[in-house]
Order: sequence, then C-alpha cells, then structure tokens
Amino acid sequence: MSENDGQRFDRIPATEDEREVEGRATREEVVDWWENRFGIPAETFADHTFWEKGAGKIWIFAGDAPSPISIEGLGMTFLRTRQEHWKPTTDAVQRFGRLATTNVFELTEEQAGRFVAGEDQEIPYDGDWGYVIAAHEIAGEREPIGVGLYVYGELKSTVPKGRQRSV
Repeated sequence: MSENDGQRFDRIPATEDEREVEGRATREEVVDWWENRFGIPAETFADHTFWEKGAGKIWIFAGDAPSPISIEGLGMTFLRTRQEHWKPTTDAVQRFGRLATTNVFELTEEQAGRFVAGEDQEIPYDGDWGYVIAAHEIAGEREPIGVGLYVYGELKSTVPKGRQRSV
C-alpha cells in the first residue's frame, strides 16, 4: 500500500480494487454516498473527477488533470471522509443540493434566518439522523443554504463562522 501525501492532489481510485492508499475513499463510494444520502443521481458527477488532498478532504473538479499533481487548489472541496461520518461541504451542498430528494430540511423564512446565523433549532423531522441539506424557497425555487446536522430532534447549523449572517 502507498502512503497518503497530504501536500498534493491524488485522484481517488475508481473502485476498491484499484485502491493503493489505505483508507482513501473510492469514486464509487463517493458517488454512492451522495446518491444514497441525498438522492442525487450518480450521473450528476459523470463529467467530474475526484481528488484527495490531506487526510480525507475530497475535492471535485469538472474536468481532468494529471495525477498526482502538486498545486494549491483543484475545483472545490466536496466531502470530508476518514472520519466516523462523512460530511459534505457547504460549497458542495450549495452547488449540487438542488438535485437532492432525501434528507433535505425545507426551512421557513424564520428558520432559514436562524440557520444562516449559526443557531441550532428544535425541528420535528421524520428523516434520517446525520448530515442534512438545509434549504429555503427563494423566488419559487428550493435553494440549498448549507449543511446541517440533525440529531435528537435538533437541527444544528454547521454554517462556517465566516459565512454566518444575521438576516
């Protein structure tokens, strides 16, 4: 098995059979996770490549590049793996969350305002516990706001402090 080099981007392997770095997620696992967790169709990611930089920080890139590659950024951060529960990034949810059909909280205006301010809220929900997409209707369309963590009847805002707003 090879070692992970946290200073460069390595394309993640397509399948488990192609895995060379222990613990590295595969493309198949990443795409399946988004499809199973949020109902986002696998074909959504057909023209994208996935990369790991650091320990479990998965990036998505709409295109291709040589692997490995030593650069500062490639596409956008997409998913955190190598932890007990995989966590989608705010950027990924805002980019792809419109396609989600499961584990989406559709928040009222008041709830959405509290969410973007970083507040936790008690909200009844019949879906799965864990990371969810928080969304709000804007101009007649459901717009993903960010990532929440739903446990014990409470929606916890994971909006990064630098992106929190009082609205």
